Amino acid sequence: MMFAQLTARSSLRDIVTCLHGQRSKLYHAGFRGNIARSTLADANEKRSCQIFEDFALHLIGIARPLYASQSLGTDLSQTVYAIDSTTIDLCLSLFEWAPATKGRAGIKLHTQLDLRGNIPAFILITTSRVSDVSFLDNLPLEAGSFYVMDRGYVHFERLLRFTHASAYFVTRAKNKMKYQIAGTISESLSAGVIKDECILLTGQFTHKTYPHVLRRIEFFDETQQRDFVFVTNNFELDAAQVTALYKSRWQVELFFKWIKQHLRIKSFVGNSVNAVKTQIWIAVCTYVLVAIIKKRLQVEASLHSMLQVLSLTLFETTSLLDLLKSIEPEPNDPENLQMGLFEEISGH
Repeated sequence: MMFAQLTARSSLRDIVTCLHGQRSKLYHAGFRGNIARSTLADANEKRSCQIFEDFALHLIGIARPLYASQSLGTDLSQTVYAIDSTTIDLCLSLFEWAPATKGRAGIKLHTQLDLRGNIPAFILITTSRVSDVSFLDNLPLEAGSFYVMDRGYVHFERLLRFTHASAYFVTRAKNKMKYQIAGTISESLSAGVIKDECILLTGQFTHKTYPHVLRRIEFFDETQQRDFVFVTNNFELDAAQVTALYKSRWQVELFFKWIKQHLRIKSFVGNSVNAVKTQIWIAVCTYVLVAIIKKRLQVEASLHSMLQVLSLTLFETTSLLDLLKSIEPEPNDPENLQMGLFEEISGH
C-alpha cells in the first residue's frame, strides 16, 4: 500500500500488476510470497486500521524531535500547533457509511500540525457530519504551547480547557462577539495594530462559560485592505507576534493541499470504513517517513522532488543517500519562512 502511495497506483489490480513487473526484485524488498489482489482486498477489509494508525504515531514520534530546532520565523521557543480540518469527498452510493452533509458525502481529516517541520502531531478521522469544534474535545494539550485556529473553533467552553491546561490559543473573533473593555495592554502599537486590549465576555452564555479576561487585538492588513480581530489568552507576546502566529496557520492549509496533490487520499482502493482509514494512515506514514529521510540524510530537495525520485527507484540497490543527494534543491520562497518541508505549490 505504501508502494501505491509512492508510485501513484490507483487500484489493487494496478498495484499487483506493477509489482509483478518487478518479480525478480520483490524478495530483496521484503516480499516473501505471491501477491494477489484478493489478498490485498481481504487485508484492507479485515486487518485493523489501528495497526497503521499506531505505526503512523510511532513515525511521528521519531520525526518531531528531528525538526524541533527548526525556526518558526519568530523568537518563540514554545511549540506552535495549527488546527484545522479538510473534507475528502466520497460517492454516497459506494460509501454508504459516510452520511451526506449539505449533499456531500465524505470524511474529515482533523489535524493538529506541529509548525516546526509541518509534522502532524495528532489526527482524527471522522465522517463529514462531525463538527470541526468537537475536535478540541479529543486534543491532547501541552502546557506552554500555542494552538492557532480559525474562528470555526471558537467555542468558549472548550477554549476554557486550554486556559486550565496553561496552554495558549490564538483565534479570530466572531463578528457578533459581545464584550466589555477591561483595560489596555499597550499604548505603543506595532505597525498595523489598531487596538490591543483586555476584555471580558458579556454574552448571555459566554460570560459564564469563559469568565476570565481575554486579549483582543484589532489588526489592519494592508495587503488585503481589511481588518482582522484576534482573541487569545496570552498576554505576554507582542501584538505583532500574535498576528504573525495566526498568519502561520496557513501552513496547515498547505499540508492538506500537499497530501491531496501528491498522495493517494482522494480515491480509495476499498469501500469499507477500515479500508479508507487504512489507506489514509498509510499515506500519513509515507509522508512522515519521507520527512524523516529528508532530515536524517540532510536532503535539501523538497518532499515532492524526493517522491518523484523514489517512485522510479524503489527497487534499485543504489543507496538513498546517493539517489537523493543528486537532486538539485528548489529555491526557497523568501516571503514565507514557514514553507518547511513543502516546495512552492503551483497555483497558490
